[in-house]
Amino acid sequence: MGNDMLIFASALALAIGVTPLVRSMALRAGIVDRPAARKVHLTPKPLLGGVAMYLAFVVALLVFSDRFNLPQLFGVLVGATLVALSGYWDDWRGLRPLFKLVVQVSAALILYLSGVQVLLFRAEPVNLFLTLVWVVGITNSFNLLDNMDGLSGGVAAVAAAFFLLLAAMNKQILVASLSAAVLGACLGFLRYNFNPFSPASVFMGDVGAQFLGFVLAALGIKLRFFGNTNMVTWMIPVVMLGLPVFDTSLVVVSRLRRGLNPLTTPGKDHLSHRLVAMGMTQREAVLVLYLVSGALGMVAVYLTQASLLEAYLLGVVLLLVYVVALARLVMLDRKLGITTPREVAGEPTAKGG
Repeated sequence: MGNDMLIFASALALAIGVTPLVRSMALRAGIVDRPAARKVHLTPKPLLGGVAMYLAFVVALLVFSDRFNLPQLFGVLVGATLVALSGYWDDWRGLRPLFKLVVQVSAALILYLSGVQVLLFRAEPVNLFLTLVWVVGITNSFNLLDNMDGLSGGVAAVAAAFFLLLAAMNKQILVASLSAAVLGACLGFLRYNFNPFSPASVFMGDVGAQFLGFVLAALGIKLRFFGNTNMVTWMIPVVMLGLPVFDTSLVVVSRLRRGLNPLTTPGKDHLSHRLVAMGMTQREAVLVLYLVSGALGMVAVYLTQASLLEAYLLGVVLLLVYVVALARLVMLDRKLGITTPREVAGEPTAKGG
């Protein structure tokens, strides 16, 4: 646990110290997110805050992590580097969605080959398929969630805190180290991205959102619970990361219903935007979603000790809440002013959705 505290503290300090440097670099290079009708900020904001998070994460792990799990740590770091580089290039020059998908699948394959893989079934092709779907899905869900100051970074921090707690409870050394590094990097970045009294001074960009999603997806796969059956414990990371999964589902269903491409059409139709349309301020919406993430984390902790019957009864309740909330929010599209957007032909996709 001492190493984990060192990893957390060093990642936190590095993120706080490096973020202003990459912010200045992004401004000089013109790598900024400009205001648009579909966005909530009113002035150009420097991207690349995710570069500081990535550097804080990697340096803290390389200096203080236990070398016992080196092959799997190497797989996580190489995969995270690939998606971070892809995100950096997308922030700078723009990338086709297909190319980003190829990079994400390649990074997920590296995870699988390093031993960080879903192990639910005896059939290896099925486990490989589930690993790829999970990693690519969560990576993109955090990218879509990055649509309001402090949202993606804060939700990632909450998830990382619960992953750290569960890893400590189950003596999962690698998961604890990775979680501590993510938590420190997120909190250090949030110092500049979620100020209660002023707008964000820097955005994480695709480089940060994809990096966070990839690492949290890897944590969800790697976490093991030896005191309970896999028939129960597979639910834990799904519940833990339930908020970005729900937001992605909401956006996809809403856009398909409106006859839009859910992957390439930008819009203010995320869960956070809907909460603002219902009367909340942006900060209130983000804080509410932090609370939802925390509540899901506590449910995940309960599942670690739940019996098979208890877990699946709770799973049915959560699924019903998920479906009802999704249906009600989609049906409120027109009432909340979420209609088919009049995007300019050829306008680039918004960062984070």
